[in-house]
Amino acid sequence: MALCGKCGAELPEGAAFCRSCGARTARALKDCLTSKPQGASLSPNMAGLLAYALLFITAILFLTLEPYKNDKFVRFHAFQAIFFSVAAFGLWVVLSVLSSALGLVLSGLMGLFLALIGSLIPLSLMLYWIFLMHKAYHNERYMIPLVGRLAAKRAN
Repeated sequence: MALCGKCGAELPEGAAFCRSCGARTARALKDCLTSKPQGASLSPNMAGLLAYALLFITAILFLTLEPYKNDKFVRFHAFQAIFFSVAAFGLWVVLSVLSSALGLVLSGLMGLFLALIGSLIPLSLMLYWIFLMHKAYHNERYMIPLVGRLAAKRAN
């Protein structure tokens, strides 16, 4: 007999949830990750991950394709990918203009510091983008501050 990973209670054979604490079992998580909507070739977690793949392009694609456009999980990640890519592009434009303007005024060590900051910001955005893909793949509805709330409203 298997044991619950959260509370340690005994689980009956094939149980999807623990009777004591209500936690999902490994079988329930596996079923959740592999279940597909009717007529879909991708599971919701893969569609959510792929919504982030090519910035807003794949996100718009998943918002228009059946049956993914009706799946709230996929819609949430697609809208979040669109809003995040727009916000990241806006941040990039503002920081590029700001660093160019300050680069003309400042020189030497301060200019080198601005160049370093200018290259770290896109790298951190890319790493955050990968983190969002990871969360979607693991069936988590991780919400980016501000952007996530907008995506949740649009997805429902």
